[in-house]
Amino acid sequence: MTPNDPKARGAAITVGEHVYIPASALTITASRASGPGGQNVNKVASKVDVRLDLSAIVGLDEAARARLLRKAEPRLDADGKLQVTSQKTRDQAKNIADAYEKIAQLVAAALVAPKVRRPTRPSRGAVERRIEEKKRTSVRKKNRGRGAED
Repeated sequence: MTPNDPKARGAAITVGEHVYIPASALTITASRASGPGGQNVNKVASKVDVRLDLSAIVGLDEAARARLLRKAEPRLDADGKLQVTSQKTRDQAKNIADAYEKIAQLVAAALVAPKVRRPTRPSRGAVERRIEEKKRTSVRKKNRGRGAED
C-alpha cells in the first residue's frame, strides 16, 4: 500500500521528493452526494470533504508557500484550512483518492516558480509589416462607399 493510496485512510500525501503532507494535517469527512444514484443515494456517504492545514506541509520554502496560499485562497474555509471536495464517483475510496490527487496537483503547481518575463522589442521587419498592414487597411476603408461622382 502506497502513501497516496486512499485505502490507507488518513495516510500522508507525497508531492515531491522532499515535499509531503503528513496525515495529521488532513481531516476527512464523508456525506451524502448529490445527484442521481439509485437506492444507495440516500444510504451511502460517498461524497468526501478533505480539509488540509496548509502550515503543516513539510518541505515547502517560503516562496512556494506564498504561491500556494495565493492559489488556494478561494478554497480556504473560516479556519484557514484548504477545503477540497469530491463526489465524482459513488465509491468513497475513489473520491478520497480524487481529493488527494487534487491536493497534490495544487501543491505541485505551487512548487513551480513562474518564469520571469523579460521585455523584448519587436524587430524592425515586424514593425514595418505592421505599419504596411495599417496603411493597406486605411486605403481600403477610405475607398469604401465611394460612388460615381458626377
